[in-house]
This record gives sequence, C-alpha cells and structure tokens, in this order.
Amino acid sequence: MNINRNGMDSAEKIKVIPLGGLEQIGMNITAFEYEDTIIVVDCGLSFPADDMLGIDLVIPDITYLLEKRDKVKAFMITHGHEDHIGALPYILKQLNIPVFATTLTMGVIEHKLKEHELLDVVKRQTVQFGDVVRIGPIQVEFIKTNHSIVDAAALAIYSPAGVIIHTGDFKVDYTPVFGDAIDLQRFAELGSSPRGVLALLCDSTNAERPGFTQSERSLSKTFDTIFTEHKNTRIIVATFASNVDRVQQIINAADRFGRKVVVEGRSMVNIIETATNLGRLSVPENTLIDIENLKDYPEEQTVIITTGSQGESMAALSRMAMGQHRKVKIGPMDTVIFSSSPIPGNEKAVTKVINELFHKGADVIFQDAHVSGHACQEEIKLIYTLTQPKYAIPVHGEFKHLKAHAKLAEQLGMDKENIFILKSGDVLELGDDGAEVMGEVPVGAILVDGLGVGDVGNVVLRDRQRLAEDGIVIVVAVMDGYNNTLVSGPDIVSRGFTYTKDNEDLMEEASAIAYEVMERMQERGVTDWGKIKANLRDSLNEFFWKSTKRRPMILPILMEV
Repeated sequence: MNINRNGMDSAEKIKVIPLGGLEQIGMNITAFEYEDTIIVVDCGLSFPADDMLGIDLVIPDITYLLEKRDKVKAFMITHGHEDHIGALPYILKQLNIPVFATTLTMGVIEHKLKEHELLDVVKRQTVQFGDVVRIGPIQVEFIKTNHSIVDAAALAIYSPAGVIIHTGDFKVDYTPVFGDAIDLQRFAELGSSPRGVLALLCDSTNAERPGFTQSERSLSKTFDTIFTEHKNTRIIVATFASNVDRVQQIINAADRFGRKVVVEGRSMVNIIETATNLGRLSVPENTLIDIENLKDYPEEQTVIITTGSQGESMAALSRMAMGQHRKVKIGPMDTVIFSSSPIPGNEKAVTKVINELFHKGADVIFQDAHVSGHACQEEIKLIYTLTQPKYAIPVHGEFKHLKAHAKLAEQLGMDKENIFILKSGDVLELGDDGAEVMGEVPVGAILVDGLGVGDVGNVVLRDRQRLAEDGIVIVVAVMDGYNNTLVSGPDIVSRGFTYTKDNEDLMEEASAIAYEVMERMQERGVTDWGKIKANLRDSLNEFFWKSTKRRPMILPILMEV
C-alpha cells in the first residue's frame, strides 16, 4: 500500500524514545513522538534476575508516558511474545489507550486482558498485513515478517519527519510452516521510494552470528529422525508455548507416527487453544487427548508437549523432573527433547532439570531440535540493503549484540555518525537534516510480586537478599509502659543465621550485650524507643560481624505492659 508523503517539511523532527529493551533481552517498549502525538511500539516484560528474590515479573517504568498521557494515543504491537506484550495488562490499568495488533497477537493479548478483567474496557483493533492505521499525523503500516510465532509484523511508521521502519523480532524464512514468507518486496518499495527510509530499528539478537538462520520447516526432518529412532519410548518435547510453528511441527510428526498428543502447562494449553480457534494451528482429528487419559495408551504411542524448556521451577517439565507432577512420572521409557535454546541467564536452571531427568533414567536430547526465530548477519544485511536507511538504530539485544549490529551497518557503508547505539531512556530526535540524542527521560524496572505492582523496591529487595544471605536475629524485650523500665528479656531468636543449639554461647553473649544496651539506655534516661532499637541494632551488628563475619538482619521488638 503506497502512502503519499510529498510536500513534507525537511525541518520536521520525530523523537524515538526507547523505554526498555536495550542492553537487555526483554521488556521491549519504544515511544515515537511527533509534536502532540505519541504512539508506543510493544509493551513487554522481562523475567527477574537471580538476585530479585520473590519477584515474579519485571515491567517497564512508564513515568514519561504518564506525564504526557494526553499525547499518548495507541499501542502498536509487533508480535505475541511475552517480552513484547507481557506488560500490557499492567500498563493498560494506568494508561488505557487502544491496542492494534495482527490476528494471533491480538488473540494472545485478549486472553491476558480477560485474566486481568480488562477485556471490556480496553479498545482493540485487529489489523491485517498491509493495513495502515492513522493516528493523527502518524500512520503505521503492518508488514509481514517471519518469527518463531505466527503473525509477526514489522512496522513502517510514517510521519511528516520521514519514514521509520521497526522490524520487530524477525528472520527471513522462505518456507515458513504457516502463512507466507516475509514481505521483502514491501521493504524494497519503501527503500526505493522518493523520500526513502529515514531510520531503521532492526532486531540485533543474532547480530553476532554469521550466515542465515535456518527455516523453521527444516526441523521437520529432525523430528522425523528422532521419532524414528525412539519408537519404543514416550516422547516429551519442551518448547516455548508461544512457538506455534514448533508446536505445529511436533503435532504433525506425532500424527505421522500414529501417536496421541497431550499438551501440558497452562500457558501452552492457552496459546494452543487460541491459535487453533483463530486458524493459526491445525490439529488432526483425534490426535489431542486429555492428560487424564494418558494412562489409557501405551507410553510408546504418546507425545507430551510441555512448558519448561527454560528450567522454570514451577513449569510442567521441572515438576516432572523433580518428581512433583501428579500425572506424569519420568522413567527409562521417556525421551525428553529440549526444542529451544536457553535464554542467557537460564543455563544453570536448564542444566539442573536435565540432570534430574538423567537421574530418573530418561534419555535427553538437547542438540539439533531448535532453530532461532531471529535474523543472523546476512538477513540483517539484506534488510539494510533493501531499505537503505539514512540512520541505523540497533534494537533488541544486550550491548554486545547492539555493537555487533552497528559494525554490520558500518560494513555496509553507513557513516558511523549515522549509527546510534541508544540506551533505554535516551531521546533521539531525528529528521532529514540531522539526528541527535537530546537528553534522557525516566526509565527503570517496576517489580511485580504476586498482586503487588511496584510495592517492592530496592530497599525491600536489599532486605530480602540480606535475609537470604545472612538470616535474621530477633531481639524481644518487655518494657514497663509507666516508668520505661525493662520487665523481661531481652530474649534472642534467630532464623537462617546460625543453629542455636550448636551456638548457645554465641546467643548468650548476644543476649548479654542486648541487656547491657537496655541498661545503659535506662541509666541515661532515654525513653525514645526508636533510639533504643537503633542502639540494639548497632551493638549486635558489630558483635555478630566480629564473631561470625556475617551481618544478619537485626529486628528489635519492644513490647509494653
């Protein structure tokens, strides 16, 4: 679809403001601001680091958008992965604006909105490839791409300042499992148009990898080989729930080999149901069975498709490996296939699950059963060659990925001054007559713990880390409320610090120090309980550090009678 962009003022500027997703894998969200209009591309979450104890999810800080809420008009979503849509239900509660997405992407989003009771209050519009959405002076075209989930889109963002292309997560797959190949022709048309492409925001995940990413369809032969070589065992395949094409290939292989398929894991069940209802997944009749009926079939005639390929402790595969799954017991008659690569940081968790599976006698296949959904170097070069952007803005990746991407752009002849490696929060202002980082906006991570959003901050995390590392010591004393004298105690209780029965002398000495502090405060006439508690903390901290080289959390409790 061609859009008339003649007569644009070359002095016009548009701001590109990444609010997350740079120098990290996850939490992708970018604002595009032109005068009084802001559109937001994607709204993803990330998963907590190892030191974020008790945290379930991490979502972006949208302070900047909230401060300019009157300008913020819409979310444009590239595809249905958690790192691009997972924060939407939380953000839409603060900033209720329309959401635009392709068919399966919208189906996954709507399921999330339903869980958060937002389905009836959030405006949504499902778009087709080639559609153009007009938001004030900005127009957004959805362009067909390929990724590890169906209905992935690149976005062409038209403004009076110029055309910006955001690839989303993509690869060039000429033989996709579902639908058409990436629309390279449209990228070429944009690149050769009279005005050309002002800037390209391109996926950097595989920028360090030479060559091309394999087609998803190439795994068909791999699965056939595995199924042939393991005819006498049950087959369990762990993959990402959102990798609908992968699930389709596993189901197809199971059907070819006459096996029944069980789907396990809440997210897997949800997305398969959504994809099937929307015609993005085809399941042969009488292939799927309920997990309750698994016992009715010989093990060698079944396949289980499950979540847990990243070693998540509560995922179905992890519970199977630890012997905690109520319906599936792992044994020598099982072949477990990891059809994914570990996300950086998950390697230890994945290895732990693999070791547990081996302990239970299962055969584990970890190699050759996965292809990436992201473009390698030659595909990135192809997109640059087709679009011929004036400015390059590498996105989606850790700093090393962004640097590798920038090097590729240089190799293609781009001026170094026209390549911008941004960090989250940077405000890049660009137009035909130049581009410059003009400052920063507030960004950060909002921690989600259960139903609490943002109520766990750095102080709480630090307390949790301290509790996990050194434990807690509780000092309990009873005070006379009339004359402020010590009635009983102080008694000391510890948890996670030291085993009291083996360290009675240490606890008795600590109790004596606490008693001395209380007596000293009383002699000085100190009646402020806050000061008494502070003195107890300081004295016991010093004592425990000298005695054990540890600093447990000291929690004084003064009770009045």
